[in-house]
Amino acid sequence: MNPHFPAIDLTDPGNLLARAAEVAERCTNHLARLDGLPASPTDGGMGTGFPVAEFGWIADAGLLASALPRELGGAGFHAGAGTTLPLLRLLKHIGRGSLPAGRIYEGHVNALQLIALFGSDEQLARAAEDVLSHRRIFGVWNAEESGGIRLAEIGGGRVRLEGSKLFCSGAGHVSRPIVTGRLPGGGWQMCLVPMDRIAPKIDHAWWQPVGMEATVSAAVDFTGIELGPEDLIGPPDAYYRDPWFNGGAIRFASVQLGGAEALYDAARFYLQRAGRTDHPSQRLRASQMALSIESGNLWLQGAAAAWERPPEESDLIATYAAMTRTAVEEISQTVMREVERTVGARGMMRPAPFGRMVRDLTMYLRQPAPDAVIERIGRHALADTRPASAMWQGE
Repeated sequence: MNPHFPAIDLTDPGNLLARAAEVAERCTNHLARLDGLPASPTDGGMGTGFPVAEFGWIADAGLLASALPRELGGAGFHAGAGTTLPLLRLLKHIGRGSLPAGRIYEGHVNALQLIALFGSDEQLARAAEDVLSHRRIFGVWNAEESGGIRLAEIGGGRVRLEGSKLFCSGAGHVSRPIVTGRLPGGGWQMCLVPMDRIAPKIDHAWWQPVGMEATVSAAVDFTGIELGPEDLIGPPDAYYRDPWFNGGAIRFASVQLGGAEALYDAARFYLQRAGRTDHPSQRLRASQMALSIESGNLWLQGAAAAWERPPEESDLIATYAAMTRTAVEEISQTVMREVERTVGARGMMRPAPFGRMVRDLTMYLRQPAPDAVIERIGRHALADTRPASAMWQGE
């Protein structure tokens, strides 16, 4: 471990969160320096490259292993049972420091949780070795166009991939992504792709976003790549099982809330430095943001409690995750609106960070199927015959 991060017991959630808060502060300061750079032909002075420094700190701090079982050298944030809320707060810290780093880190955590849930003991042990000895970053790349990825069986349990994935966050840096492919007989298979041993076609030019540039979320063509049975994670369709599939929205919502917190903090500090905290309108805006942020933290508490209910209650768990995701989006929109009014045009100019922060959060909030998510909440609510006080957490 890096000497700047002295050895501590990272199985203690309090220690892990303190370490994450320190990493978040380093990320924040680093992004502030990038925002102050003059424009350049490669990144426009906006720090659009992959967050290499941020992931160096994450690795040095021991946070890459947070979702590994304790018996394999991790913090045990992979199996609920009292670890869900600390994990959500950990993700929020990283998002507070850097939304692009938080997005990629959340995918890393997701991949390790999937391997712990559905992989073999040997696959999980190899993943732990990759993380602890080689500092490899995992991810989940599932987005695709109509063709997607198809798997051809070539004998001996081996498969050949045909097709591509989109929005592959961290492409070129994530060395162990999980990708899903359709099997010849139907169903979807998770494949753990060893990117350091193959050569897929990575199209970085495809990624032309209005924010979150630093996730370098390329299109990746896996056509012709062959994998063995040791690279296939779980049975067919395991990836889409609830509550883990839809319920996992609480992870990215936590990162997003971290981005909203960072905006709120930056706006408060901006007013404090400018000596503008006595204006009634600014106080009203600060009040609205404070209410929104605290409600987001309460949603995370509720989401963690729901997640640790029995898996047989998968519909309730996934629906509560849908509510959390929707609430955090609305909270983030409120914070962005009030921040823009608070800092005005001057605050949206470089080197102030607000323009970059708003662009990143706006882009990250654009998660798929928002209408279906809202419809799910209403369907569940109208089918439940219990009083409101007993619908979600119970009394």
